[in-house]
Amino acid sequence: MESKKKLFVIVGPTAVGKTALSIQLAKAFDTEIVSADSRQFFKEMSIGTAKPNATEMGTIKHHFIDSHSISEEYNVGKFETEAIQVLNTLFETKNYAILVGGSGLYIDAICNGLDELPEASEEIRQQLKLLYEEKGIMALQEQLKELDLNYYNQVDLNNPQRLMRALEVCLSTGKTYSEQRAGKTKARNFTTIKIGLTTSREELYNRINKRVDEMLQQGLLDEVKSLLPYQNKNALQTVGYKELFDYLENKTSLEQAVALIKQHTRNFAKRQLTWFKRDEQIQWFEPNEFEKIKQYITSSIN
Repeated sequence: MESKKKLFVIVGPTAVGKTALSIQLAKAFDTEIVSADSRQFFKEMSIGTAKPNATEMGTIKHHFIDSHSISEEYNVGKFETEAIQVLNTLFETKNYAILVGGSGLYIDAICNGLDELPEASEEIRQQLKLLYEEKGIMALQEQLKELDLNYYNQVDLNNPQRLMRALEVCLSTGKTYSEQRAGKTKARNFTTIKIGLTTSREELYNRINKRVDEMLQQGLLDEVKSLLPYQNKNALQTVGYKELFDYLENKTSLEQAVALIKQHTRNFAKRQLTWFKRDEQIQWFEPNEFEKIKQYITSSIN
């Protein structure tokens, strides 16, 4: 029998309008929001992660925003455990909850559960670590492209941890990471209603460029300066931070760094869409179609 408890899952590329929609839905269905954005967990990273503002946070309760410190080691496995606990508690008093984010792996962890992938030998780990240290992230990207083109087209190519984990599995098993991840779905005590937000490429790119400009006006550069002691943390090897670290180390000009943030964010948005488009359960809408989305959810519930 299908569970009466429903998880509304809001996905889509960065800057498309997921936060605004999730807050509208939370008000309409009297519930709370669980963030599945892998960078919004960290309280020290605010401007560059486009967290909901104080007003938005004040109107609806959010979970997993500012929940951890950048100094802590945090990963998708820990998130799966903790977020499921939060949802179980929420469902004790509510029939609906909202999961929102653009981190496909974190969304999948809640909806389907993580696959139990084989552990790599210490020798393989060290080989990949050495490759990254000596030849940089492009060497990891090239090797992954060769061994698993499917995952290469989906993953955040600027995240060395994800690249190395995929390569560990490929090299340990002789099979692609994509094959290994297609495991069994874990049983959940809720069913999902998945909403995807998308818009024209031109509109999305305009939104991205505007958001980057606003982040800089809000003080992104100062935020990055404050995070210099944590520069090597995986969460900071990402778009918006990595480029400004390079600027602070005189590897590039500020103008070049800003242009690269916009370009890398556009590239990331394309990979996010590739990831989510493979999920046939997602119903796609334009960001401004709130009434249509609400109607779709209501009919799905009934």
